[in-house]
Amino acid sequence: MSELSGEGGDHRPSSGLRPPGKSLIWDLKATRVVLTRQQVSEQTAAAWKANGCHGLHVGAEMYSRAAEIHRSDAGRMETLLLVLTASALGATSPVPRGEYHFIYEPKNWTEARRYCTENHSDLVPVRNQEDVTVLRGMAVLSQMVYPHYSYRAWIGLYNSMTSWSWSMPGLHQNQSGFRNWNQGEPNHALGKVQCAEIYYSGVWNDAPCEWKRSFVCCDVSGPAVSFVYVGLALPWNQAQSHCRGRHTDLAVVRDAAENQRLQRLVPFGQSAWIGLFRYSWQWVDGGKFPFSLWGAADPNGPADDCAAANFQDYGRWETWSCGEEKAFVCYRAPVLKQVVRLRLGGDSSLDLSDPVVLEDVLKEVKQA
Repeated sequence: MSELSGEGGDHRPSSGLRPPGKSLIWDLKATRVVLTRQQVSEQTAAAWKANGCHGLHVGAEMYSRAAEIHRSDAGRMETLLLVLTASALGATSPVPRGEYHFIYEPKNWTEARRYCTENHSDLVPVRNQEDVTVLRGMAVLSQMVYPHYSYRAWIGLYNSMTSWSWSMPGLHQNQSGFRNWNQGEPNHALGKVQCAEIYYSGVWNDAPCEWKRSFVCCDVSGPAVSFVYVGLALPWNQAQSHCRGRHTDLAVVRDAAENQRLQRLVPFGQSAWIGLFRYSWQWVDGGKFPFSLWGAADPNGPADDCAAANFQDYGRWETWSCGEEKAFVCYRAPVLKQVVRLRLGGDSSLDLSDPVVLEDVLKEVKQA
């Protein structure tokens, strides 16, 4: 076990560790603080050491009754045992892989996800090739036989219809709340619609990003924004590169007044790209991983908005209608636990059974 001693150094007063009518300075001359850390298991200790996990999430319910308080009249020595946990869902550092659970009772994607969230954490995210290898080793193909297209299982990847964002970093459509979609749009036509164009009438349409269109760039200087129409027909990503090379970015439209300014630039009967695009395929946990394992013909299909892994084809991903019934893989996020033993000595009249005091002690522990 390692021991963290607070001897020496600059220790500032704590505003919380001060009972009513008492004066307590968080200073080693008045109060000695010794933290003795003992990991719950060797595996957890190794995980914390390897991943440098931080971003602790500790609630009062995790330690208020889990605390063991021992008092000694001689010397007013008090020992407090706290149980701290770090959830993999909230930690800001990489954490060990969680648990995978194959469920072989066929369900559609929505039902599968509901089962996973109620009984585990969610449908599984596949973050890297190592995850693929583990899942392939666990899959029992004989349990995934269907009337057609066997050996597939749902994973936590889906085609989001609502994740529209602006090309300019840090700007999202919902920041201003302004939208000017044409009636019935965005409609996800052709299964590949991920970019937005503005018609000469001023309304917006979603269109495949590989289509060639003229486009509108913007120049941003503080709060001032100007727009430049470019008559060169390019795919959306090339239009974006053109604007970023010569201006600020593709046009961002924050309100109706700016939309009217763009409308006046677009020639009659034509349309032009603006800087709005959609993150189409997303993981249910919100993770954004550079890893991809799509099959040769995917993603594809106008109505195929959910992904399954084909375990007869190295676990490669395929798009399917979300209403199809398949086996699925649930994921349970790892929870790391740490035991911290705190001993307070000296002339201290702190009541360690007081939840307010416990909260302040915890803050000091996390800062140590």
